[in-house]
Amino acid sequence: MANSLFGPLSGTDRVDGVLDDAAWIAALLEVELALSAVAAEQGTVAEADADGVERAVAAVAGVDPAELAAASVEGGNPVIPLVKRLKAAGARIAPGTERAVHPGATSQDVLDTALVLLTRRAGARIVDDLTACADAAAGLAGAHRDTRCAARTLGQQALPTTFGLVAANWCAGLDRARVRLAQLLDDLPVQYGGAAGTLAAAHPYGPAVADALAARLGLAPQGVPWHTERSRIGELAGALGVAAGACAKPATDVVLLSATEVGELSEAAPGDSSSMPHKRNPAAAVTARGSAKRAPGLVATLLAGAEQEFQRAAGAWHAEWGTLTELLRVTAGAAARLRVCLEGLQVHPEAMARNLALAAGAQGGGPGHAPELVDRVLAGRPR
Repeated sequence: MANSLFGPLSGTDRVDGVLDDAAWIAALLEVELALSAVAAEQGTVAEADADGVERAVAAVAGVDPAELAAASVEGGNPVIPLVKRLKAAGARIAPGTERAVHPGATSQDVLDTALVLLTRRAGARIVDDLTACADAAAGLAGAHRDTRCAARTLGQQALPTTFGLVAANWCAGLDRARVRLAQLLDDLPVQYGGAAGTLAAAHPYGPAVADALAARLGLAPQGVPWHTERSRIGELAGALGVAAGACAKPATDVVLLSATEVGELSEAAPGDSSSMPHKRNPAAAVTARGSAKRAPGLVATLLAGAEQEFQRAAGAWHAEWGTLTELLRVTAGAAARLRVCLEGLQVHPEAMARNLALAAGAQGGGPGHAPELVDRVLAGRPR
């Protein structure tokens, strides 16, 4: 969940505004309102009944998240008490409105669709930061295409390379991660299946309602309900984990190459030390690593939850909500903090030359095809 003390330094505040309690409630109500509207369009509820749903949504939009959370305990999710409030408000506003609330749906339909909406909104910010990180890495690669430095293997100097190729590798990983994540975000579908995933309560209009709901919300069509077929969640989890790892790679290199004894890189706005005023810590890279390190465990939890029984899962589905929300936050944090690091990164070619001269084995020979490889990466970047 959002944390005001640690959010800015970890970068997770980048998406807190689209993943907090208020955003969750707003997304749930957005789905309910859209569902009532398309149900009326398709003829599963009376248009006269659906006319009052927007006012009912407005009436409950300010519900206290803590109150809703407490009311969720008995039924196992917040949609159940929210729907009760919507129906009660609709009946007060215009009798009959309650009949157009939540038509043909089950609570998982609304919660899954709201989660998809939030994921796409948070994911768009992650992709934006990943793109900026890749662009910054590409700029460094082009500027330092021929800047010789030591390649290091197993912690030791190996042969000469160029810093351009180091940065080009950062760029390639970031590009790959952001393209794949963007594809999966675009493919996230609506969820609408009813109690058992058969659309029985909306028969004979169920598939048409599902497709219309997807179009109204700007989501992909579902094909069939996916209540316990969670491959999309697994793919998304993997892509977010890969994106966090793609951020961790350059962040780790920056931390190591910023060491006092190495001095090949430094951040534009390095952090201070509370006890050692002489230190200039690569704070953005450090905190990018800190956020990225939290991702693998969250990915593992989501993948473990793919084994969901029968047509509605008892527990595995419930484990997804907070886990995916947190995975979005930490991946966003890694990308946001790395963006700060790379967009202001300072390169010190004189230190690279000095360090390269330390290893006699690296002095002979040049950096091979490193400059040409940089050109390949930059020319082949996906847009």
